Amino acid sequence: MKRRAFLALAGCVCVFPMAPSLAAPVQAVAAPGLSLPAAINKAGRQRMLSQRTAKAWLMLVMGVLPERAKTILTQSVSLFDAQLNELKALQPNDEVRTLWLQLEHDWGRYRPLLADIRSDAKAVWASSEAVLASAQKLTQAYEKVAGSNAGRLVNLSGRQRMLSQRMAKAYFFRQMDINAGPSGEVLEAAMKEFAKSHEELKGAGVNTAQIRDELALVEQQWFFFQNALGMRDVGGQKKAAADVGTTSERILEQMDLVVGHYEKLALAAQR
Repeated sequence: MKRRAFLALAGCVCVFPMAPSLAAPVQAVAAPGLSLPAAINKAGRQRMLSQRTAKAWLMLVMGVLPERAKTILTQSVSLFDAQLNELKALQPNDEVRTLWLQLEHDWGRYRPLLADIRSDAKAVWASSEAVLASAQKLTQAYEKVAGSNAGRLVNLSGRQRMLSQRMAKAYFFRQMDINAGPSGEVLEAAMKEFAKSHEELKGAGVNTAQIRDELALVEQQWFFFQNALGMRDVGGQKKAAADVGTTSERILEQMDLVVGHYEKLALAAQR
Protein backbone atom coordinates (compact mmCIF):
# COMPACT_ATOMS: atom_id res chain seq x y z
CA MET A 1 0.00 0.00 0.00
CA LYS A 2 1.44 3.36 -1.01
CA ARG A 3 1.60 5.85 1.84
CA ARG A 4 2.52 9.51 2.26
CA ALA A 5 3.56 11.19 5.45
CA PHE A 6 3.65 14.85 6.38
CA LEU A 7 6.48 16.13 8.54
CA ALA A 8 7.08 19.72 9.66
CA LEU A 9 10.75 20.59 9.36
CA ALA A 10 12.11 24.01 10.21
CA GLY A 11 8.76 25.68 9.74
CA CYS A 12 7.92 23.91 6.46
CA VAL A 13 5.56 21.03 5.81
CA CYS A 14 7.27 18.54 3.50
CA VAL A 15 5.74 15.57 1.70
CA PHE A 16 7.85 12.50 1.00
CA PRO A 17 6.99 9.07 -0.46
CA MET A 18 7.87 5.98 1.55
CA ALA A 19 11.53 5.06 1.27
CA PRO A 20 12.22 1.93 -0.80
CA SER A 21 14.49 0.39 1.82
CA LEU A 22 12.76 -2.04 4.17
CA ALA A 23 9.50 -1.59 2.23
CA ALA A 24 8.78 -5.30 1.77
CA PRO A 25 9.68 -6.59 5.25
CA VAL A 26 7.90 -3.84 7.15
CA GLN A 27 4.58 -3.40 5.38
CA ALA A 28 1.64 -3.31 7.77
CA VAL A 29 -0.49 -6.44 7.93
CA ALA A 30 -3.90 -7.08 9.39
CA ALA A 31 -3.52 -6.87 13.15
CA PRO A 32 -6.08 -9.58 14.06
CA GLY A 33 -3.79 -12.20 12.51
CA LEU A 34 -0.67 -11.06 14.35
CA SER A 35 1.31 -14.02 15.72
CA LEU A 36 3.64 -13.95 18.71
CA PRO A 37 6.77 -14.28 16.52
CA ALA A 38 5.48 -11.36 14.42
CA ALA A 39 4.81 -9.35 17.58
CA ILE A 40 8.36 -9.97 18.81
CA ASN A 41 9.62 -8.82 15.42
CA LYS A 42 7.47 -5.68 15.33
CA ALA A 43 8.09 -4.69 18.95
CA GLY A 44 11.79 -5.24 18.29
CA ARG A 45 11.54 -3.06 15.21
CA GLN A 46 10.12 -0.29 17.41
CA ARG A 47 13.43 -0.40 19.31
CA MET A 48 15.25 0.14 16.05
CA LEU A 49 12.97 2.99 15.00
CA SER A 50 13.61 4.81 18.28
CA GLN A 51 17.25 5.05 17.22
CA ARG A 52 16.77 5.39 13.48
CA THR A 53 14.55 8.44 13.90
CA ALA A 54 17.17 10.11 16.08
CA LYS A 55 19.89 9.25 13.57
CA ALA A 56 17.91 10.71 10.68
CA TRP A 57 17.03 13.83 12.68
CA LEU A 58 20.72 14.36 13.47
CA MET A 59 21.65 13.87 9.82
CA LEU A 60 19.21 16.64 8.92
CA VAL A 61 20.61 18.95 11.59
CA MET A 62 24.16 18.30 10.40
CA GLY A 63 23.34 18.40 6.68
CA VAL A 64 24.45 14.82 6.06
CA LEU A 65 22.64 13.36 3.03
CA PRO A 66 19.65 15.60 3.85
CA GLU A 67 17.20 14.33 1.23
CA ARG A 68 17.83 10.72 2.20
CA ALA A 69 17.58 11.66 5.87
CA LYS A 70 14.16 13.32 5.32
CA THR A 71 12.88 10.16 3.67
CA ILE A 72 14.23 7.91 6.43
CA LEU A 73 12.72 10.10 9.13
CA THR A 74 9.31 10.34 7.49
CA GLN A 75 9.10 6.62 6.80
CA SER A 76 10.29 5.72 10.30
CA VAL A 77 7.74 7.94 12.08
CA SER A 78 4.92 6.58 9.91
CA LEU A 79 6.02 2.99 10.47
CA PHE A 80 6.28 3.43 14.24
CA ASP A 81 2.71 4.77 14.32
CA ALA A 82 1.43 1.86 12.23
CA GLN A 83 3.18 -0.84 14.26
CA LEU A 84 2.13 0.66 17.58
CA ASN A 85 -1.46 0.32 16.43
CA GLU A 86 -0.90 -3.27 15.26
CA LEU A 87 0.64 -4.31 18.56
CA LYS A 88 -2.36 -2.93 20.42
CA ALA A 89 -4.37 -5.82 18.97
CA LEU A 90 -2.15 -8.50 20.55
CA GLN A 91 -2.00 -7.99 24.32
CA PRO A 92 -2.08 -11.50 25.83
CA ASN A 93 -1.64 -10.41 29.46
CA ASP A 94 -1.61 -7.43 31.80
CA GLU A 95 2.17 -7.04 31.61
CA VAL A 96 2.12 -6.63 27.84
CA ARG A 97 -0.84 -4.24 28.08
CA THR A 98 0.93 -2.05 30.65
CA LEU A 99 4.18 -2.00 28.69
CA TRP A 100 2.34 -1.11 25.48
CA LEU A 101 0.73 1.86 27.23
CA GLN A 102 4.15 3.00 28.46
CA LEU A 103 5.56 2.79 24.95
CA GLU A 104 2.62 4.79 23.60
CA HIS A 105 3.23 7.43 26.29
CA ASP A 106 6.97 7.71 25.62
CA TRP A 107 6.44 7.85 21.85
CA GLY A 108 3.87 10.61 22.34
CA ARG A 109 6.53 12.75 24.02
CA TYR A 110 9.27 11.88 21.50
CA ARG A 111 7.37 12.20 18.23
CA PRO A 112 6.82 16.02 18.30
CA LEU A 113 10.56 16.61 18.80
CA LEU A 114 11.29 14.88 15.50
CA ALA A 115 9.05 17.26 13.59
CA ASP A 116 11.42 20.22 13.91
CA ILE A 117 15.19 20.37 13.43
CA ARG A 118 15.22 23.23 15.95
CA SER A 119 14.23 20.86 18.77
CA ASP A 120 16.64 20.56 21.67
CA ALA A 121 19.15 17.84 20.83
CA LYS A 122 19.48 16.74 24.44
CA ALA A 123 15.71 16.26 24.59
CA VAL A 124 15.89 14.13 21.44
CA TRP A 125 18.60 12.03 23.08
CA ALA A 126 16.59 11.55 26.29
CA SER A 127 13.34 10.73 24.51
CA SER A 128 14.95 8.30 22.08
CA GLU A 129 16.48 6.50 25.06
CA ALA A 130 13.10 6.37 26.84
CA VAL A 131 11.33 4.93 23.79
CA LEU A 132 14.12 2.39 23.34
CA ALA A 133 13.80 1.23 26.95
CA SER A 134 10.01 0.89 26.67
CA ALA A 135 10.20 -1.00 23.38
CA GLN A 136 12.88 -3.32 24.78
CA LYS A 137 10.66 -4.24 27.74
CA LEU A 138 7.68 -4.85 25.46
CA THR A 139 9.74 -7.06 23.15
CA GLN A 140 10.99 -9.10 26.09
CA ALA A 141 7.43 -9.49 27.39
CA TYR A 142 6.29 -10.91 24.05
CA GLU A 143 9.30 -13.24 24.01
CA LYS A 144 8.42 -14.46 27.50
CA VAL A 145 4.87 -15.28 26.39
CA ALA A 146 6.23 -17.16 23.37
CA GLY A 147 8.61 -19.13 25.60
CA SER A 148 10.74 -20.63 22.84
CA ASN A 149 14.33 -20.51 21.64
CA ALA A 150 13.06 -19.56 18.19
CA GLY A 151 11.39 -16.52 19.71
CA ARG A 152 14.66 -15.62 21.45
CA LEU A 153 16.47 -15.63 18.09
CA VAL A 154 13.86 -13.27 16.64
CA ASN A 155 14.52 -10.94 19.58
CA LEU A 156 18.32 -11.26 19.40
CA SER A 157 18.55 -10.69 15.66
CA GLY A 158 16.02 -7.88 15.92
CA ARG A 159 18.18 -6.19 18.50
CA GLN A 160 21.02 -6.18 15.97
CA ARG A 161 18.87 -3.95 13.76
CA MET A 162 18.53 -1.55 16.65
CA LEU A 163 22.26 -1.59 17.38
CA SER A 164 23.06 -0.65 13.77
CA GLN A 165 21.05 2.53 14.30
CA ARG A 166 22.19 3.10 17.88
CA MET A 167 25.82 3.15 16.81
CA ALA A 168 25.03 5.70 14.11
CA LYS A 169 23.01 7.86 16.52
CA ALA A 170 25.81 7.85 19.09
CA TYR A 171 28.37 8.66 16.38
CA PHE A 172 26.43 11.73 15.20
CA PHE A 173 25.81 12.99 18.73
CA ARG A 174 29.53 12.69 19.43
CA GLN A 175 30.33 14.55 16.20
CA MET A 176 28.02 17.38 17.31
CA ASP A 177 29.75 17.38 20.72
CA ILE A 178 26.39 16.90 22.46
CA ASN A 179 26.42 14.37 25.28
CA ALA A 180 29.83 13.50 23.89
CA GLY A 181 30.90 11.42 26.91
CA PRO A 182 27.75 9.26 27.08
CA SER A 183 27.69 9.04 23.28
CA GLY A 184 31.19 7.61 23.20
CA GLU A 185 30.29 5.08 25.88
CA VAL A 186 27.09 4.07 24.09
CA LEU A 187 28.98 3.69 20.81
CA GLU A 188 31.67 1.49 22.34
CA ALA A 189 29.15 -0.69 24.20
CA ALA A 190 26.93 -1.07 21.13
CA MET A 191 29.87 -2.09 18.94
CA LYS A 192 30.91 -4.77 21.44
CA GLU A 193 27.35 -6.08 21.80
CA PHE A 194 26.83 -6.18 18.04
CA ALA A 195 30.03 -8.17 17.46
CA LYS A 196 29.23 -10.64 20.27
CA SER A 197 25.63 -11.18 19.17
CA HIS A 198 26.69 -11.64 15.55
CA GLU A 199 28.93 -14.53 16.57
CA GLU A 200 26.08 -16.06 18.57
CA LEU A 201 23.72 -15.82 15.61
CA LYS A 202 26.29 -17.38 13.31
CA GLY A 203 26.46 -20.36 15.65
CA ALA A 204 22.70 -20.90 15.99
CA GLY A 205 21.86 -24.53 15.27
CA VAL A 206 18.64 -23.70 13.42
CA ASN A 207 20.41 -21.59 10.80
CA THR A 208 19.55 -22.38 7.21
CA ALA A 209 21.92 -21.85 4.30
CA GLN A 210 20.01 -18.67 3.47
CA ILE A 211 20.43 -17.30 7.00
CA ARG A 212 24.15 -18.09 6.93
CA ASP A 213 24.51 -16.26 3.60
CA GLU A 214 22.63 -13.23 4.91
CA LEU A 215 24.78 -13.10 8.05
CA ALA A 216 27.91 -13.29 5.88
CA LEU A 217 26.72 -10.20 3.99
CA VAL A 218 26.11 -8.43 7.31
CA GLU A 219 29.68 -9.25 8.31
CA GLN A 220 31.01 -7.60 5.16
CA GLN A 221 29.08 -4.41 5.86
CA TRP A 222 30.14 -4.52 9.51
CA PHE A 223 33.77 -4.26 8.40
CA PHE A 224 33.07 -1.03 6.48
CA PHE A 225 30.86 0.31 9.26
CA GLN A 226 33.57 -0.09 11.88
CA ASN A 227 36.01 1.82 9.69
CA ALA A 228 33.57 4.72 9.27
CA LEU A 229 32.69 4.81 12.97
CA GLY A 230 36.38 4.94 13.90
CA MET A 231 37.25 7.82 11.57
CA ARG A 232 38.42 10.76 13.72
CA ASP A 233 40.56 12.64 11.20
CA VAL A 234 39.04 16.08 10.61
CA GLY A 235 39.67 15.94 6.88
CA GLY A 236 37.77 12.68 6.48
CA GLN A 237 34.86 13.38 8.79
CA LYS A 238 32.44 14.49 6.07
CA LYS A 239 32.92 11.27 4.11
CA ALA A 240 32.84 9.23 7.30
CA ALA A 241 29.52 10.79 8.31
CA ALA A 242 27.99 9.92 4.93
CA ASP A 243 29.42 6.39 5.19
CA VAL A 244 27.92 5.96 8.67
CA GLY A 245 24.53 7.07 7.36
CA THR A 246 24.54 4.73 4.36
CA THR A 247 26.24 1.69 5.87
CA SER A 248 23.99 1.68 8.93
CA GLU A 249 21.06 1.46 6.50
CA ARG A 250 22.62 -1.43 4.59
CA ILE A 251 23.21 -3.42 7.77
CA LEU A 252 19.67 -2.65 8.88
CA GLU A 253 18.19 -3.90 5.61
CA GLN A 254 20.27 -7.06 5.72
CA MET A 255 19.45 -7.81 9.36
CA ASP A 256 15.75 -7.21 8.68
CA LEU A 257 15.91 -10.11 6.21
CA VAL A 258 17.59 -12.29 8.85
CA VAL A 259 14.90 -11.45 11.43
CA GLY A 260 12.24 -12.36 8.89
CA HIS A 261 13.80 -15.80 8.42
CA TYR A 262 13.91 -16.41 12.17
CA GLU A 263 10.30 -15.27 12.49
CA LYS A 264 9.25 -17.88 9.93
CA LEU A 265 11.16 -20.58 11.82
CA ALA A 266 9.52 -19.51 15.07
CA LEU A 267 6.08 -19.58 13.50
CA ALA A 268 6.70 -23.06 12.06
CA ALA A 269 7.81 -24.28 15.49
CA GLN A 270 4.47 -23.19 16.98
CA ARG A 271 2.46 -25.32 14.57
